[in-house]
Amino acid sequence: MVIFAPMEKGVIYLDNAASTPMDETVVDSMVQCMRTIYGNPSSLHNHGRKARVLIEHARRSIAGCLGVSSAEIFFTSGGTEAGNAVLWGCCKDLGFKNFITSTTEHPAILGTLDALVRHMGARVHFVKVDSLGNIDFEHLDTLLLQYPRSVVSLMHANNETGKLLPVKHVAGICKRYDAVFLSDTVQTIGKFRLDLRQLGLDFAMASAHKFHGPKGVGFMFIKSGHLLQSFLSGGAQERNMRAGTENVCGIVGMARALDVAMQRLDEDCVYIRGLKDEFVRLLSDRIPQIVFNGDINAGSLHTIVNFSLPQWKDPDMLLPGLDIEGICVSAGSACSSGSHKGSHVLEAMGVDPSVSSLRVSFSRYNTIEEIHRFVEVLSNLTCRTSDI
Repeated sequence: MVIFAPMEKGVIYLDNAASTPMDETVVDSMVQCMRTIYGNPSSLHNHGRKARVLIEHARRSIAGCLGVSSAEIFFTSGGTEAGNAVLWGCCKDLGFKNFITSTTEHPAILGTLDALVRHMGARVHFVKVDSLGNIDFEHLDTLLLQYPRSVVSLMHANNETGKLLPVKHVAGICKRYDAVFLSDTVQTIGKFRLDLRQLGLDFAMASAHKFHGPKGVGFMFIKSGHLLQSFLSGGAQERNMRAGTENVCGIVGMARALDVAMQRLDEDCVYIRGLKDEFVRLLSDRIPQIVFNGDINAGSLHTIVNFSLPQWKDPDMLLPGLDIEGICVSAGSACSSGSHKGSHVLEAMGVDPSVSSLRVSFSRYNTIEEIHRFVEVLSNLTCRTSDI
């Protein structure tokens, strides 16, 4: 028998950009769903209708949080599937052949665009990015002038550095050139009050496990009027947009998680911003050689800090050293871990790939005491390394 225990005592989890601990009320709602709702939501009998009611209630709840119509929300297995579905749909169904993005996008976007180039003859154009991760808007304007009917795919907040994109400004540029705008909002949904319609987005995406919901479930926003075909074939689920039986309990948990996130939003933002500010202050005091990557101030997500340690010359040993001390952080995107490559995001920003870099990401479950403990451990590790 496998026994699942809560996080071990003493473990400091600072990898919330990769995945967050589930909220207890989310767990409760999912357990209740698992115990009582076992019908297929496509079935016409009573048990099927109960499952369908829960799905549509969750859809309306999520849509209400984001200022859109419930008919514009489609459930997926997460952000990666949503990005694939939208990009492939734009190419196959809407006839777009030109795609504009940046080299700092998530691998789920860059990998999909690479597949469209290889299999669909699409053309990808990269907008310039500076050393802080800022998009060059003049260059974006130039690219859209040259390729006016394009799909622009730029993420709202970078998953490695937390750099924020002024999405409403980009949406305005896209509108001038009859381009459509997809924004990867995986890191920002549940962390800001977002009205997707007012922001001017055509497409957006989310993964529940980024805002204290379950893994394996997410959704995509498709603005009314964009007639995409089903990305997965074989059934008429999700209003003919995604074949396959819906993950009913996961959807229920996701809607609950987003509802809780919206209720707690203001206090969580203030609290987590305080953790980040204290973390940056302590790191700067204890390790003067540290270099912060990107914009760590108002232009970045309050949950993420990325930094380099020039004196640490063995990147392969930094994470294991912290792990031994019970500290969970990341060296980049967890979605591309195991690739044994440096961060493509930091490389695009001109960061020396031979230097060890870490991403630390916070949630409402972290404490000031954990921040102090992490900085102490990291400071001791770097001191020992510099003495060798």
